[in-house]
Amino acid sequence: MIQAKYDKDPGTVFNIAVNDRGMQQGVHANYWLGVKRYPNGYWGDFKLTPDGMKVVKLQSGGDTIQWRPEGPNDPSYTIIVVPLVPSKLKLRNPGEVETVADTRTVTYMEDVDLSNLPAPLQALANNPANKLSTKRMATFTLVGGAWTLQSIE
Repeated sequence: MIQAKYDKDPGTVFNIAVNDRGMQQGVHANYWLGVKRYPNGYWGDFKLTPDGMKVVKLQSGGDTIQWRPEGPNDPSYTIIVVPLVPSKLKLRNPGEVETVADTRTVTYMEDVDLSNLPAPLQALANNPANKLSTKRMATFTLVGGAWTLQSIE
């Protein structure tokens, strides 16, 4: 029932956090191109290419990434891009069904299905800065003699 709900939904848009490695992957994928390097050697401006504009938009708007980490090896600095195509969710590792009063619950992992994205964008999304799985709990109730999905938290 849970996967059937996810399959029926139109999909979800999610943010992709792009770290230093992701910036390099984006250049190699021809999603953006460096247009300005600053004297400190680690700041730069990158412009979305026509190929990049077909698959992502910048969360901040516009078409220029302003890469401004605190230092040359800043592991926590990221920018956010948003895929233009929504992704479906999928259920993974459902646990045992538990009875709580007159309801049933099941805990499971909800994953973002990246299969509809181009391979380079999938690689960007799979970088450590991104959370692609969430632990969820579904609650079912008995309605008219049949169990129905009441909620997902």
